Amino acid sequence: MASSVALHQLAHCFFIYSQSALWSARPRYSITRNRGSSSTNNLIRPIKASLVEIPPFPLFQPPKVEESPSELEPADPDFYKIGYVRSMRAYGVEFKEGPDGFGVYASKDVEPLRRARIIMEIPIELMLTISKKLPWMFFPDIIPVGHPIFDIINSTDPETDWDLRLACLLLYAFDCKDNFWQLYGDFLPSVEECTSLLLATEEELLELQDENLSLNMRKQQRRALEFWEKNWHSGVPLKIKRLARDPERFIWAVSMAQSRCINMQMRIGALVQDANMLVPYADMLNHSFQPNCFFHWRFKDRMLEVMINAGQQIKKGEEMTINYMNGQKNDMFMQRYGFSSSVNPWDVIQFSGNARIHLDSFLSIFNISGLPEEYYHNSQLMRNRDAFVDGAIIAAARTLPTWSDGDVPPLPSAERKAVKELQEECQQMLAGFPTTSKEDQKLLVMLTISCLVLLLTDSMLEAGRPLEAAIKYRLDRKKFIEKVMQALDIYQERLLF
Repeated sequence: MASSVALHQLAHCFFIYSQSALWSARPRYSITRNRGSSSTNNLIRPIKASLVEIPPFPLFQPPKVEESPSELEPADPDFYKIGYVRSMRAYGVEFKEGPDGFGVYASKDVEPLRRARIIMEIPIELMLTISKKLPWMFFPDIIPVGHPIFDIINSTDPETDWDLRLACLLLYAFDCKDNFWQLYGDFLPSVEECTSLLLATEEELLELQDENLSLNMRKQQRRALEFWEKNWHSGVPLKIKRLARDPERFIWAVSMAQSRCINMQMRIGALVQDANMLVPYADMLNHSFQPNCFFHWRFKDRMLEVMINAGQQIKKGEEMTINYMNGQKNDMFMQRYGFSSSVNPWDVIQFSGNARIHLDSFLSIFNISGLPEEYYHNSQLMRNRDAFVDGAIIAAARTLPTWSDGDVPPLPSAERKAVKELQEECQQMLAGFPTTSKEDQKLLVMLTISCLVLLLTDSMLEAGRPLEAAIKYRLDRKKFIEKVMQALDIYQERLLF
């Protein structure tokens, strides 16, 4: 087996892969946090009589304010102060770099409550929004009457080109005097730091080892390029030309729009409409298939709220996350955000044989409960948590060919035969890849080492994040298939012996 990775590419610098698409860039200037702390030693204690202590009369005592251990305090890192961002509020969270890039973390323990609670409030004045349907409406409306960028936005297909419209609006905001996004843009990943496959080369797309995904990304790249060529030709006014002097700049803006867009229904006055929105600071929340936060639009004062799920317990230092897309496979996450996961509970394997295993038996072996669209690992059914059961096993329960006939137990010989046939088909799938999972892992290690060497020698960093993301994608695919094979082994052992 031979990989199509050229040897000279190993000299490029690659960062540790992050499952964060919304916030993967390191800010270009340092961030310090000055948070005030209170101490009971600083409180003024009441003076007591030296001889006789008179018990206080309760009616004349001010009511004591009981501080809840789960009460959230405002966070105020320096970069809140850029522009007029003081109108944004965050409570009980810290913005810092973690294993998945920059993210949002709890600054103290959060006890579960019956109602969801707010950790961020972002006003509409800081956002970039455009309605999903005609007539195009912007809130806030930063485009002056007669500006040619509106004609470009108006030429897009209302049904499919939402990302092109949002990219145009983002580029215009960068050029708009005193606009907040001129400052916030420093926190967006650069072209070299972006993992989006829109910026991938043909060689990097081949490294996906997925023909359908590669073909789809080529179509998207060609679509964005043709749009730029149509609207950024040599005859356009300078006010348009300077927004995206080269196609790479425009394609980068499209990748930002795709990976950071939040779709919400909002009301401005009596008008209620769906909108595509770029929301600063909310785009720092990383993805999780088991998120502890969600978005909510507060109609009365046009605020986006980031809220902790009701009943959610969060420890200090734990990351705040949201679910970017529910029910989507890794190829969709890769296409939209530039990352994948080996434990995506919605991933699938396309089996072509006739072998089937007993569904109810498989679910009971791994303590999986719920309906197919709501499968979850019921850890309460066992004394010790089974670390083997993760999103990949949930996906296996959805994707493996199964049969079910009430409580009729399966015949051991028939189940053993079906398991063997399914494992053989998995082996054939793995053999169809040009590289093995071990080779992919070694390659990622080599890329990391080369990055460290370049950092230590202060060498220039070159592009290559899409290549790393592509290798990680195919590795996650192989890990999923291998996990399914392991699950079938355990299924045989626990059920038949």
